[in-house]
Amino acid sequence: MSVRDLEILPSEECTLLTQTWNATQHEYPSDLCLHQLFEQQVALTPDAVALVHGDQSLTYAELNVRANSLAYQLIQLGVKPDDLVAICVARSPAMIIGLLAIMKAGGAYVPLDPLYASDRLTGILDDAAPAIIVADKVGSIAIGDVALSTRVAVDPKALDQDAISNPQITQLTSRHLAYVIYTSGSTGKPKGVTIEHQGVVNTIKSQQSILNLGSSTRTTQFLSISFDASVHEIFTALCFGGTLYLPHDDVRLDRHRMWDYLSRHSITHTALTPTILLDCKDMSTLETLHRVTVGGEAMPPTLPQILKTLAPNSTIVNAYGPTEITITATLWTCPPDFCEDIVPIGRPIDNKLIYLLDEQLRAVPLGAIGEMYIGGVGVARGYLNRPQLTAERFLPDPFAVEAGARMYKTGDLARYLPDGNIAYLGRTDHQVKIRGFRIELGEIEARLTEHPIVSEAVVVALGEETNRRLVAYVVARPDEQLANSLRSHLMERLPEYMIPAAYVRLDMLPLTSNGKLDRRALPAPDGNVFARETYEAPQGEAETALAQIWTELLHLERVSRHDNFFALGGHSLLAMQMIERLRRIGYSVSVRALFDTPTLYVLAQSLQTQHADLTPANLITSDITTITPDLLPLIDLTQLEIDHIIEQVPGGVANIQDIYALSPLQDGILFHHMLATKGDPYLLITTLAFDNRALLDRYLNAMQQIVNRHDILRTAFFWKELSTPAQVVLRHAPLSVTELKLDPADGPIPEQLKRRFDPHQHRID
Repeated sequence: MSVRDLEILPSEECTLLTQTWNATQHEYPSDLCLHQLFEQQVALTPDAVALVHGDQSLTYAELNVRANSLAYQLIQLGVKPDDLVAICVARSPAMIIGLLAIMKAGGAYVPLDPLYASDRLTGILDDAAPAIIVADKVGSIAIGDVALSTRVAVDPKALDQDAISNPQITQLTSRHLAYVIYTSGSTGKPKGVTIEHQGVVNTIKSQQSILNLGSSTRTTQFLSISFDASVHEIFTALCFGGTLYLPHDDVRLDRHRMWDYLSRHSITHTALTPTILLDCKDMSTLETLHRVTVGGEAMPPTLPQILKTLAPNSTIVNAYGPTEITITATLWTCPPDFCEDIVPIGRPIDNKLIYLLDEQLRAVPLGAIGEMYIGGVGVARGYLNRPQLTAERFLPDPFAVEAGARMYKTGDLARYLPDGNIAYLGRTDHQVKIRGFRIELGEIEARLTEHPIVSEAVVVALGEETNRRLVAYVVARPDEQLANSLRSHLMERLPEYMIPAAYVRLDMLPLTSNGKLDRRALPAPDGNVFARETYEAPQGEAETALAQIWTELLHLERVSRHDNFFALGGHSLLAMQMIERLRRIGYSVSVRALFDTPTLYVLAQSLQTQHADLTPANLITSDITTITPDLLPLIDLTQLEIDHIIEQVPGGVANIQDIYALSPLQDGILFHHMLATKGDPYLLITTLAFDNRALLDRYLNAMQQIVNRHDILRTAFFWKELSTPAQVVLRHAPLSVTELKLDPADGPIPEQLKRRFDPHQHRID
């Protein structure tokens, strides 16, 4: 008998680690499909707002009807359970409608991000081989005519008619596929992870109480639908009566606009990576944020304190889970006073099982490092069309009672903490996570060796967890444009987050004494290994300021005015940092402008234009007695219209601080307000109770101070008898207090108050 065959773990400890700490059995609707969970919610709250995108909003009933209409089209085209249907749609309500419709028709959706490289999309389509693609105009362009020519394309925005009744697919069960999401593959070929409805329903339901999900939930959908965490974002809102907010790309990619979006829409729940949150550490406080789910990469121990300042009313939840086990395996709720050096990933969620095992699949002792294996409800069927890889990664569960139970070999290293929480320690292989994306370095290496001048390639991730960059080392023929050539080659084949920042040419790869690659001997990249142009010094104030910021963010000695931000290793998160630094020195630029014109001197021209475009000063001073059109540079009103506004303002001219037009978002909100015959979809009502009048008076005094401090809380909106809707900032807006005497004989007092102030019954104009 060899030493490795000896059982060193006492049976009591083995039971603790594999059974006691895995006692996660919990009831859930195991017979329901994901879309049926949504349909149940539609029946409960048909008129509640389900989805908001810009100035568009859909109620649960409206969203369901549109999804049904598309589902019936798909059924007519022959979609049946376990059929794969691709979806490639720009961020819009049509994206959510498409996902729901595919599942309602019985199919499993295969998400394709229109921002991905065409080769990547083609590779997924070739592997999944869907006969039908749900694609709008943007998606059709991204996929290309060749790929579309052999498939039926359905536009989710071209619906024939409304369909109130939900499709009934009699043969569909919760053990059929809900979606197939492709993750990075070590051989260079992405692998499709096949996920059943039952696992998704369990994951979503298990988080209802932990995240306090319900009808007041307002959550965001920031992530690409090609990323499985998007399922969490979408359905933690739509399965429990909440509202899903779907921002445009320019909001997602600009951290200031993103943070402002969270604030303006009073978002209560959001899911973000640590990298993004650390980049928001100097933002304003968000009082409405109640839950922040952190995932995608290891949480730094400094983040809880940062979030405590950013969102003082929020609870931080650290989430861990590979795509192969259906979104989430463990959760950890951060205590308010947390100040440890290690942030746990928590314990298994309902009906999930976690094992930390050695190479012989034996439980490692408490506190020892082992590889994480995950079993229970939600383990994927496997990898689409990859039986050998499926057999290697999805193994029989030796600890399970149920016959045929399987577990997934994650490749993640972890150890148990004394209290039963789990600490994540890294990877066993060369898979990495950058900005929340899981990347198989071998896939990038395989693509590099497809280039005619490259014979060997190695890719490594350098830098700290929250600021990692990929560096490619290649054995290749000498080429002055090597970095540019290789970057262009990869841009056609891989998504942006998999493109290396630097390319180092070597005569040969360094080897250890036993002939294996010596990664520690790879040289550090210098400034000459980035994809850059011939150096020409920046010219003018804007170019110089921009170049200085680039050198600091990208850790370069100098930047040419012809250099490309992304070719130098920039990415969307660094772009957010760049925009913030520009704001600090008085410049303004959108993320979209950066993506459209990433070359330094061209982007600098945009900076100069926007720098000169300053908001005009407020001309309405406190001592004026009349307001005329020339005092209103931000809105076009006649004198009669101005006088009409003044007549309606308490205190007249003396109480008017400013008048200007509505923003596009406010226009949309006003449109929905005017469209509603009862109530207002954007109006929130809160009921508070106080033990005595003194407490009420203190509360009113505090609220009045807040109103006095913030202009937006003293802003009134006028549109009747005006050619252009106007917002008017008042100098003084005393809170209005109405005292009521309610008779208990008419019913419970809280219910009477609710009816009295219910926006569905009483318009508050």
